[in-house]
Amino acid sequence: MQAPARMFEVLRIAAAMCFVGHGAFGLVTKAGWVAYFQVVGIDAGLAYSLMPIVGLVDVLLGLSALVWPTKAAFAYMALWGLWTALLRPLANQGVAEALERAGNYGVPLALLLVGLHSFPRGRWLARITPTVLDGQAVARIAWVLRVTTATLILGHGLLAAAGKPLLLMHLFTLGVGDAGLSTATMLARQGGFEIALAVAVLLAPGRALLLFACLWKVGTELLFPLAGDSLWEFIERGGSYGAPLALVLLTHPRVVPSWSGSRTSAPAPA
Repeated sequence: MQAPARMFEVLRIAAAMCFVGHGAFGLVTKAGWVAYFQVVGIDAGLAYSLMPIVGLVDVLLGLSALVWPTKAAFAYMALWGLWTALLRPLANQGVAEALERAGNYGVPLALLLVGLHSFPRGRWLARITPTVLDGQAVARIAWVLRVTTATLILGHGLLAAAGKPLLLMHLFTLGVGDAGLSTATMLARQGGFEIALAVAVLLAPGRALLLFACLWKVGTELLFPLAGDSLWEFIERGGSYGAPLALVLLTHPRVVPSWSGSRTSAPAPA
């Protein structure tokens, strides 16, 4: 089976967005990061000194996904993305915060699986070039993207259901709650809807549902800059949009382009 080249490109762009966006906050020394350094015993003064270094490494890794994608880079990105996500519950911010960032580690994991198919042994610094994926490889990558998409939507839904103040601000920005329902009530309903959406993605990830999930995430994350936050907040969440879109391209293609640019007809699975 020919792996869709567009899927590979979407994942690389998503990984780059995530790490460049995350790195940008390190370069500007985001105050919210201090709590995560403190988890491992680093005080605020040293944390601010280390943030630009961490940020620069993230940016370079993000750019490497576009310029010279390697198994080594994607393995590091998957582990680092998981660790930075886990720092949220370790800093007493709740497990949902780690779930909501599943795109940060799920997307590079999917890319690592592509690399492992290209180079099963060794060659960790070799440039990954698109290759033919067999059915087993496609199934593994599809499951990673499926679980990633469901997890990040579930995490956001749990945060909404719990009434996270930042998400309340997002709805307030839209002027929601004018029809006799409070903003908090509307946010709770959004949370319930997103939890149901996550379950649907996990159980029956059809093309229309995945495209809706992608657009839904783009819309909800655009509320960050619309509410006055940095545009980097939207860019950093590239995995939230890339995972469902890549899954569509991988499992529901009408026409699957080969890596060399030729086109091979392939009906979407029932």
